[in-house]
Amino acid sequence: MTTTNPNYQIEIVRKPDATRAFRAALFDFDGTLSLIREGWQNVMVPYFCEVLRGVDPDHKESDEQIERLVRDFVDKITGKQTIYQCIRLAEEVQARNGKALDPLEYKKEYLRRLQERIQSRVDALLSAQAQPDDYVVPGARAFLQLLRNAGYKLYLASGTDEMYVKQEAELLKLTEFFDGGVYGAQDDYKTFSKAMVIERLIRVNALDGAELVGFGDGYVEIENVRQVGGYAIGVATNEAQPGAGVDQWKRTRLLDAGADAIVPDFNQAQTLFDFISANTPRQ
Repeated sequence: MTTTNPNYQIEIVRKPDATRAFRAALFDFDGTLSLIREGWQNVMVPYFCEVLRGVDPDHKESDEQIERLVRDFVDKITGKQTIYQCIRLAEEVQARNGKALDPLEYKKEYLRRLQERIQSRVDALLSAQAQPDDYVVPGARAFLQLLRNAGYKLYLASGTDEMYVKQEAELLKLTEFFDGGVYGAQDDYKTFSKAMVIERLIRVNALDGAELVGFGDGYVEIENVRQVGGYAIGVATNEAQPGAGVDQWKRTRLLDAGADAIVPDFNQAQTLFDFISANTPRQ
């Protein structure tokens, strides 16, 4: 399906059920709506590789093998809380007969390194040297407004620590759209997951799973939305060059996760809204 903009396409794997109107929408944050943390993988992957190389002084594994391993598990866990990637790192250290740190220690060091990368962006937003839309995925604000105007209940759920998600959503002036709430990772990681948020929103709003549409750029939110019978749209944004079209690497991963459709961003907000509405009258 091609919109009036020839560079914008909705790649449809399965069409929405035209007999059922969506009533709620769940959004991931980093990479789906926010670009503040663009490049976080380029912090996590080298750090994790550094840790694993330190366990293997004899270089039984090549640098390429270690990097391939790390990229694979980092990607597959993307969307869950950061601590889960750090737990997997600790497991890989132990599998190599190394002495693993508490996963929280790995998480703290990763967040320290990430903060160094993104602090200039946060400072620019705080000082108004940058505008919120400089770090919002193209078209996202307009699309969120269309959903709100149509009566959708909107939820934001991220694997990033809730304190940072709320702070960054405020900086981007997106909080007001999410009348269902903004949710993120907790210190007690077992008390939060995107699946828990979905279960709660379905229960509180007395929804059928088919009345939920989800948007995300990671495995987890795609799988979780599909598991309850919802419609999962993969947002394969090129974060380094917003508006440049689909990131093919993301696209492949999102299709593997079971995405029902793929979009590059929200740049054609009305077209995307019309697509998910599927001509079904709304209340």
